[in-house]
Formats: sequence, C-alpha cells, structure tokens
Amino acid sequence: MSDTSEHIVIVGAGAAGLMAARELGSAGKRVTILEARERCGGRIHPLPASSFGYPADGGAEFVHGEAPVTRGLAREAGLTVRPIGGAQWSFDGTDFSRENPRDPYDDQLHAVVKDLTDDLTVADFLRRHFAGPEYARLRHAVERMVEGYDAADPERASTLALRDEWMNDGHAKSARIDGGYGGLIDFLAAGCHKSGVAIRFGAVVSAIEDSDGRLTVRGADGAVHVCDRVIVTVPLPLLREIALPAAARAKAAAADDIGFGNVIKILLRFKRPWWRERGGLADMLFLLSDETIPVWWTRQPDQHPVLTGWFGGPRTAELSHLDPQGLIESGLDSLAAIFGRPRETIAQDLIAASAVNWAHDPFARGAYSWATLRTRTAQERLARADGLVLFSGEALYRGRDMGTVEAALASGLETAGMILQG
Repeated sequence: MSDTSEHIVIVGAGAAGLMAARELGSAGKRVTILEARERCGGRIHPLPASSFGYPADGGAEFVHGEAPVTRGLAREAGLTVRPIGGAQWSFDGTDFSRENPRDPYDDQLHAVVKDLTDDLTVADFLRRHFAGPEYARLRHAVERMVEGYDAADPERASTLALRDEWMNDGHAKSARIDGGYGGLIDFLAAGCHKSGVAIRFGAVVSAIEDSDGRLTVRGADGAVHVCDRVIVTVPLPLLREIALPAAARAKAAAADDIGFGNVIKILLRFKRPWWRERGGLADMLFLLSDETIPVWWTRQPDQHPVLTGWFGGPRTAELSHLDPQGLIESGLDSLAAIFGRPRETIAQDLIAASAVNWAHDPFARGAYSWATLRTRTAQERLARADGLVLFSGEALYRGRDMGTVEAALASGLETAGMILQG
C-alpha cells in the first residue's frame, strides 16, 4: 500500500535528486521535484547528436573508478559502460612525449604520500617534501593535475583526500557510457514518472520555511509547496541563495568548508581527425600542455573526429570575460600553438562547436566539489538525517571519487535510505 501521507519535496533534478526521488517514489512516498532548469540532469548536459555525430556531453562525461552505483544503474537501464583506451601525451611547448611529467618522480612521490599521517594542503605538502629546484617539474605537474583534474586550489586542497588518486594515477579505470550520461538521466526520470513523482521545471526555489513541523517551499515565481520534508540537492554555491529555517541554515554553513571548483569545457567537431596525421599521435587519448586551454582528449577508441578541451580550477577566472564563442576561439588558438598549424587551417575544418564555462551557469556556478582539510567533518554534518531539511549531492559523498556522477547517485541513494529507515 502506498504511503502518501508524507509529502517530500526535492530541490533539483540532477543525478542526486532523481536518484532519491526514484527510491522514495517506488517506496510509495509522495514526491515532488522542483527543478530550476527546463530539463533534468543538472551538470549532466547532453548535447544534440546532430551537432557532434553522437550524443556528446557538455558536462559530466567519464565514469571514474569502480562506480558501483553508476554501473549498476547502467545495467538496469540496458546501457553499456565502455572502458576508454589510448595513450596520454604531453606537449612541453616544443615536443610531444608519452612521458607524464610526473613519471621520473612517481616512486618518490608515492613513497612520501603513502606514509603521510597528518593532512596538509597540496601546496604545503610540495613545499615541505619537494621544495628544491630539482623538483620544479614535479611541483608543476602535481599543481596542474590538482587544478585541472580535480578543479581544486592547491593552496586549500587536502593531500590525504587526493592520495588514492595519485597512487592510481588519475585516469586509470575511466570509462564512458555509450550514448552519454543523458541515457542514464532519461532512465531515472522515466522511473520517477512511473512511480508517480511530479517533476516541475522552471521552478526556482527562493525559500524554505518551517511552521509547526510543516515546511513551506516558496518559488521565485510565487509558487508555494507545503510538505513534510525537503531534500536540497543544489550545487554548493546555490545553498547561499535559498533562505532556510534557522537549524538548516546553521547546518548549511558547513558547506563553506567544502571546496567547489570550476571547469570550462569546449567540444570541437572537425571534418576529419587531422591530429592523427602527426607521427605517433594516432593512439592519442589525452593531451596535456601549458596552453590557455591546457588539456585535450579524443573519443578513443571511437573514431569521431571530435576534440574536447578542458580547463579546470581557480585559473579559469582568467577567462571569465569570454562568452562561448570567445572560448571556442581560445580553444582553436591553443590547438594551433600545440600542433604548429595555422589557426585558419584548423578553423576551416570545424563543423560544430560548443563551449560552456560552468561558473556562468546560473544554476551551477561551477563544476564540482573537492576536499579541503575540513571537508570530511563538514560532509558528516551536512549528510546527517536530523531535521526536516536534508542535504544531498556529489559534494556530500564521503567515498573516494567525490565530485563525480557516482558521488551524486550514491548520495541521493543514501539520503532516500535514511528517510525510508527513519
């Protein structure tokens, strides 16, 4: 028999919100999702297959690590999770190399980080253990990885939180879902509809009020939803924009101890994969450089002639003045510098392009979270099931791959479980 006596409002139809809603709805709860956008998915942002020749991802793209919840959901949806393949190349301004700049120091780095017991920021870790001029390349490589891969600030990021990633070298065990993450979102949304969950688009939440144990959720458009519980799944910067009851506001203050980083992502589709014509680069998956758009990847092992540019971390602020077209131009400039080809020649081959600076997205204000020295304590506080307003999302995940879709799905699942066990 359905339990429709308790009404739960979920703020946000991203991965965490949809996962929690599907669980609660299938358990018979009455659930309403309020989503500010006109689509589900949040920072999962499918792009039209007509533009890129396949359903490209303007937001989250890779499946990182073991990702048991993601892989389980993909199996349930009949979607294939395919390992990525290919080589990582580096460009030092002159030459291409398959050697990671960290490689000569990896044994030393692993030995020091393995024995670390007290946490310290990445910048302090490098200053303490690798201060000499002979370690300049290592420091540069580690800082670039922390900024680019984790979208984090080395002066604030936790070394212990990144230890596993360093020991396993970042891109190990990465995969993609055939058809992109959009298929997973469609499956979750369909599951929500099937179990009676109401999804309201264009619903920007401005306030949550507590009155005698009942909650009132107010929309910026004047809409009012009365409910028994609220699960807030918005990205961390948006927590400050929702007026909360006193107890929930005190709890949400812990979010200041969790890092939140930005990413600029640029997708360029060409007539042909011209980069493969350069000797040795036919197997290129990732390409690292110090250009303005420093990281590029291909669709390996797929043959789509698409290059994706990536720029993460605090330094993305340097490009905050650029609109999407300006970012695309910057990407073309970076490719011209890396490959030593005239920019006009590269631009002539361009068929489709898309660029997003996630800091400019009003309902994201950035890309994903990362751990500071105080993050684990903050997460434990925020993820607790005390009170009528609960928090969920990738930033609250206490496992290894924080900031990922897996983290969002697992957090949504955990929050729903706490309510159902309640």
